Amino acid sequence: MTPLKFLRRHWHDIGIFSAVAAGAYLISAWNELVFLQKLLILNFIAVLIHQFEEYSWPGGFPAIANKVFMPSLKLDRFLNPLNQNSSMVANLIFAYGFFLLPVFFPNVIWLGLAPVLVGFVQFIGHAIYVNLKLKSFYSPGVASIIFGWIPIGVVYIYYIQANSMVNLWDWLLAVVWAAVSMLLIFYIIEQKLLGSKNSPYPFDPDEMKRFDVEKKLELARR
Repeated sequence: MTPLKFLRRHWHDIGIFSAVAAGAYLISAWNELVFLQKLLILNFIAVLIHQFEEYSWPGGFPAIANKVFMPSLKLDRFLNPLNQNSSMVANLIFAYGFFLLPVFFPNVIWLGLAPVLVGFVQFIGHAIYVNLKLKSFYSPGVASIIFGWIPIGVVYIYYIQANSMVNLWDWLLAVVWAAVSMLLIFYIIEQKLLGSKNSPYPFDPDEMKRFDVEKKLELARR
């Protein structure tokens, strides 16, 4: 297995090591970091755990995206279509770009607020829409949202409001930056540029079978 092939297959597993490293840095530099940096590092750790939860354990997001969001497309190549390569590139940019960048600029409020808002939007997709389709209280990604993104986001927004650090322009820029980033990462790059029905990088069979998505959908439809 070549290094690039290994990365395509295990980028979400490698992310846990990044999360541990970020956590170790947070502890060691605790007294040197401003409060918003601490929250933004925690938010970065949360996205890495979220990706691990979606793709590694319990996994099942590839099948969920196909069967729940885009049921008419091929099982292992979805979202015009998502494959190992497009998923890796988009999610690495999402985590190490969109979520990590604000850590270095904690006083640029709109930059840090954008990923916080995306965390709340993820709750709608994962915890509400997917769970309704599966008739379940849980689907891959929900735990890291409820115990990670939501409380971090609530504290972040409360802090910037209580300390008069945010204004209308920050909210507007955060919404625009979040929307543009999601469009660029998950539509332009993931779907249009790297997505292909004939992609040579389909998900492995075991990746598609995780969380028994097909079985859960069959039971939900009865």
